[in-house]
Formats: sequence, C-alpha cells, structure tokens
Amino acid sequence: MKIGITCYPTYGGSGAVATELGIALAARGHEVHFITYQQPFRLPNYLPRVYFHEVEVTRYPLFEYPPYDLALAVKMHEVVRDHELEVLHCHYAIPHATSAWIAREMLRETGRDIKVVTTLHGTDITIVGQERSFHTITKFSIEKSDAVTAVSSHLREETLRAFGCSGCSVEVIYNFIDPALFDRRAHTSPFPDIAEAGKRVVMHISNFRAVKRVRDVVRVFAQIHAQVPSVLVMVGDGPERVDAEAEARLLGVHHDVRFLGRIDSVAPLLAGADLFLLPSASESFGLSALEALACGVPVVASDAGGLPEVVREGVTGWLHPVGDVQGMASSAIDVLADRSRWEVASAAAAADARARFAERDIVAQYEALYSRTLALIRA
Repeated sequence: MKIGITCYPTYGGSGAVATELGIALAARGHEVHFITYQQPFRLPNYLPRVYFHEVEVTRYPLFEYPPYDLALAVKMHEVVRDHELEVLHCHYAIPHATSAWIAREMLRETGRDIKVVTTLHGTDITIVGQERSFHTITKFSIEKSDAVTAVSSHLREETLRAFGCSGCSVEVIYNFIDPALFDRRAHTSPFPDIAEAGKRVVMHISNFRAVKRVRDVVRVFAQIHAQVPSVLVMVGDGPERVDAEAEARLLGVHHDVRFLGRIDSVAPLLAGADLFLLPSASESFGLSALEALACGVPVVASDAGGLPEVVREGVTGWLHPVGDVQGMASSAIDVLADRSRWEVASAAAAADARARFAERDIVAQYEALYSRTLALIRA
C-alpha cells in the first residue's frame, strides 16, 4: 500500500506513535509519505520506502496568521496525486483530518479518490475539540473520515460522549512499543554514578504541561527520598519545569533531582530506571508509562483516563486518585524498599507490555483497517 501520514512532528506521544507506525509499515514493505511542517523528531534522515514532504506556509501581508490547514490540504492533494497514495492517515482530528477532507474533495473533482483514516490521541478530543469554537469542525472531521480509531477505550467513550458522532464508529487500536528497542538488557546503565552510590532511580518523562502535574512528581519523590536512597530524573521540558525546579528546592531535594531537558531517545534512560512516576490529571493512553513498563520499570500513576488500560494494578504498577501524593509515595516506597518484590513487578511489566502492546501485533491491526477501508473503493 501507499500511505500518507500527517502528525504533529514535535515532541509528544502522538508524533512518536505516528512516526514509529510509519517506520514499521515501511519495514513491512509499504510505501510511506510523511506530510507535515517539519521532519518528525523520531524519523531518521533516510529509510527505504519512507519519504518526507514539507508543508510550506507562504506569508502574505494579508494574513496575520498564515493558514497552515489550507497549505496542508494543498500539499496532501499534491502528494496523493503525484505519488498515487491510497490512504491518508491523520493523527489528530484538527486540523489534519479537516485538511484531508478538503484534499479528498479536490481529488474527487478530477475523478480520483483517497481514503481518510483518523486516529484520535487525546487533547484533540478532550481539550481542543470541546472548545465551543472548534466543536462543530471537530465533529464534522470525525464523521467525514472513512475510518476512525482511538488509542484507548477511555478516549473512544469520551469521543462518543462529547460529539455523538452519528453514523460513525470508533475502533480502539492501542499505542505500541518496539520490544527490541525497549528492552532493559539491550542498554548499559546511563547512571553508573547513581548505582555506585547505592541509590534507586525514579524517573518521569513528559512535556511538562499542567496536566502532567510535575510538582506532584517532586512531592512524591520527596517522600520516597526520605525513606529510600534515591535520585529523581526528570526528562522533558515545558511550561511547568520552573515550578518543578522550585518545588524541589522548597522541599530540600534539589540536590538529588536531575532535569535532563528534552531527549528524543528515551529507551536507554528508561533501561536505567527503577520506578516511573506519572501522576497526570488525565492521560488518554500513557505512552511513556508503556515504554517504561516494556523496559521492566514498574509504574506508579494516577487512576485516570486510559492509564488503567496500560498499567495492571498491583501487578505491573500501582494506581491512585489524582493528587494522592501520599498514596503514590507509599506504593513507590514499598516496591523500592523490597528488592524481591521489585524484581517480580519488573518481570511482569516487561512481559505484559510485550504480550499486549507489541509493535508487530498493533501494526497488523492498522494494516487490516487500511485493507477494510480500501475495500470500500474497490467494491
């Protein structure tokens, strides 16, 4: 198949999943074309059967805000026409699915057709799409897609509740991991000094936005630190980083908190972690938690959104109500202080991630979806 993929190319779970999906599809013999405003952050410079098409937005004095959605529609139309694509896979409903609908209508004027598959990742539904000014266009874009998927059952139910989406169905296809990459045994420890000091590594990875509750990460760690010799490693960057740094100083743990900034390749870091904290207010899926689990890192997280679908309570990690710093700290201390218990949880985490979220199985679900959708053209 010839597949176009559009996503937000910057740091974040949806861009990571979309890019890894494209890479995996190309490895299985498909031709993949990324269509976006810059090269996705997880996309290498060259891979066989993978192409990148940059969307350029021309600046005219007339436009105070250049219309990216229209520029994207034009580029989608051009790439589909010139490379004979069969499917446009849009990650995020707006503006990507909206632009794809415009491109498809333009193509139909010339007797061509293209199938539009839209994957919903979270904030396009839970925040942006429910803004009054975007609600109608989001609903329209979902209903005009030929197939719609959501990354969790929680997000599927939220979509149906918020938009109704009469006449459309939403299929759940989970995010995935590459078992070979997210394998603790494949990497040497990136923190030998911490290990030599006999301390445990607690980790958090995110975009440091308010929904991630990074101050709670530091508060949980402060209680862990008081009971278990440990270091907190914070990976990522964003608007709440300053508050997290201030919280670490306020609680007197700043000497054992390391802010590494944005790092694209997180598997080697996770392979050196003992525990992953994700106390988010909401997660549509929780890709960072899954990547941690695949590396044999137990997770302590919020019982929110799609996280209960990723973390098996009491087996691969522990879930607590949003804001329950004390409960999260208690679970973290219990597992970090008991090596045999940690080893059982670590082994269960790695095994469960591979059994339920392996790349091979999830990519095959997308291939089957593309085939079913294309059959509507060929029938």
